[in-house]
Amino acid sequence: MTPPVFGVTGWKNSGKTTLVERLVGEFTARGLTVSTVKHAHHAFDIDKPGADSHRHRLAGAREVAIVSGARWALMHEIAPDSEEPTLDAILPRLSPCDLILIEGYKREGHPKIECRRRAAKDGAPIFEGDDSIVAIASDHALDHAGRPVFGLDDIGEIADFIARHLRLGAA
Repeated sequence: MTPPVFGVTGWKNSGKTTLVERLVGEFTARGLTVSTVKHAHHAFDIDKPGADSHRHRLAGAREVAIVSGARWALMHEIAPDSEEPTLDAILPRLSPCDLILIEGYKREGHPKIECRRRAAKDGAPIFEGDDSIVAIASDHALDHAGRPVFGLDDIGEIADFIARHLRLGAA
C-alpha cells in the first residue's frame, strides 16, 4: 500500500524546494518517516563522469546501484524511445514510510499546495481550475479562490494542514 502523498508545486523559483526541505524537517521532528520525489523537466545526472558507476552506465548497464555504509542509490536508464515513468509507477519503488512529499508534478491528481513568490515572476496561478491544489503558500496577498493561504515561512501551520488533510495520526 502506498503511503499518503502530498505535493508542492509552483513555477520556477517560487520556493518549492525550500518548502519541501522545511516540511521534511518538520515532519521528521514530529516522528514521521518521510520520502520525497522530485520531478525534473530536463535531463539530469547524479553521477560523475569518470566514476566507476558512470563508466558502467556508459557501457550499457540498464540499472546501476551504488552502495556504501552510509547510503545507496539506484540509477535506472530509460531507453531513448521510452516514455518517462508516471508518478504512479515510481511511488511503489520507494521504501515504506509514513508520508511521501512530491515536488513538481503539477499535472498529477494528488493533493498539492502551490507556492507563489512575488519575485519569481510567477506564471498564471496554477490553482485556477485545478481542484488538486488544496492550499497556497505565498509571500504576498492574492485572490485564493477560497483555498487556505499560508505564508511561505509558516511551516508548522502548513504541516498541520497537510496532516489534517491526509489524516496523519502521529502528526
